[in-house]
Amino acid sequence: MAGDDQVVPDDAGIRTEPVVRDVTAPKDDAARRSPAKRRRGRVRSAAWTRRLAVAALVLAALNLRPVVTSLGPVLEEARAALGMSATVAGLLTSVPAVCFALVGSVAPRLARRHGPDGVVLAGMAAVALGLALRPFVGSTPVFLALSGLALAGIAVANVLLPVVVKQRFPDRVGTMTGLYSMALNLGASAAAAVTVPLAGAFGGDWRAGLGAWAVLAAVAVPPWVALARDGRRRAEQQAGQQAGGDAATGAGTHVRVARSPTAWALAVFFGLQATSAYVIMGWLPQVFRDAGLSAETAGLLFAVTSVLGVPLSFVLAAVAGRLRNQSGMAVLLGVFGLAGYAGLWAAPAAAPWLWAVLLGVANCSFPLALTMIGMRGRDGATVIRLSAFAQSVGYLLSVPGPILVGALYQHTGGWRGPLAFVVCLMVPQIAAGYFAGRDRQAA
Repeated sequence: MAGDDQVVPDDAGIRTEPVVRDVTAPKDDAARRSPAKRRRGRVRSAAWTRRLAVAALVLAALNLRPVVTSLGPVLEEARAALGMSATVAGLLTSVPAVCFALVGSVAPRLARRHGPDGVVLAGMAAVALGLALRPFVGSTPVFLALSGLALAGIAVANVLLPVVVKQRFPDRVGTMTGLYSMALNLGASAAAAVTVPLAGAFGGDWRAGLGAWAVLAAVAVPPWVALARDGRRRAEQQAGQQAGGDAATGAGTHVRVARSPTAWALAVFFGLQATSAYVIMGWLPQVFRDAGLSAETAGLLFAVTSVLGVPLSFVLAAVAGRLRNQSGMAVLLGVFGLAGYAGLWAAPAAAPWLWAVLLGVANCSFPLALTMIGMRGRDGATVIRLSAFAQSVGYLLSVPGPILVGALYQHTGGWRGPLAFVVCLMVPQIAAGYFAGRDRQAA
């Protein structure tokens, strides 16, 4: 019975409890060590969650543009198979901006109810489903509806990724915005370049080349499942502190953002830089071809404007995140755009590579706009509303630009009129960027 916790009488008849004392001492030591262990566990858990958030952000960003850029290279085959008219095909260029504006405006309400992580998760699932199904339908309306489903998923992610960055990386807003902006550009460029080779690998089937991008979207879903679970745990832990305060703050923030000059400056800057980007995506190759360059060269020149955004997006956003005032950067990027468009207006074939580089740099106004959205809001609630406001209003502003450029081109038969119009748009973009970049909170 030596191992039992029994009271054993000694020779003098005195009752002793040596075993009980020997057993309880280690338990006391364990109790003293447990707070340190718990702290180490929390540190490891936080580090793992941050790594998970980085992976989730990058994977989501990779999927924000292939819905659009994968279609262009196989549009002719898709139109023939679906019986799609040229008019409907032309409308496809404006559908993304309209969808981003309308669906993005409901993102704050969804985020309040389900959390930003949960809404982005649903968005990634919608992207995967839309990309997987749309190549295999036989009618234009269903094809457009499934494209709209994927674009709706992108729209909520567009609005909420800056919010996730603000909440998960408040001390690294610029760096993380640059990282996912770089991934966004990489996804857009890869989809434009690889869709046709992918189709060729499946016997020239455009449906397979288009549907293959659903795999990338599906890969983005699991990290957001884990991140959404973590977000729910954090929300439950903070519920007692925020139950009354956040609701009042959210209601007030809505009013202040709508009335804020900084928010309007961000919206105008976002909209005009999007207009420029859509003009470049839609018309730049045609400008070079009409100037006498070959289709292959025009394609390479367009690729330059896209590829430049991969490294520059990261660098510019990271630098902007370290500055209190980003006005100078917004103005400088606008000057690059002015020079690029002016060169195209004056002599498109004289220095086409220079014009392409200048416009590629100017296109980096997009990650700068995202960085400024993250930095102009005091907290996550403000950033949600500011991001939704700036992007929804901005995308609506961007819709007419490419259409007017096309109408001017058709009416005048040349590019001087359309390019003069775009040069004029760069002036208010520079002014809006200057005001949006000042070190002021939107609310």
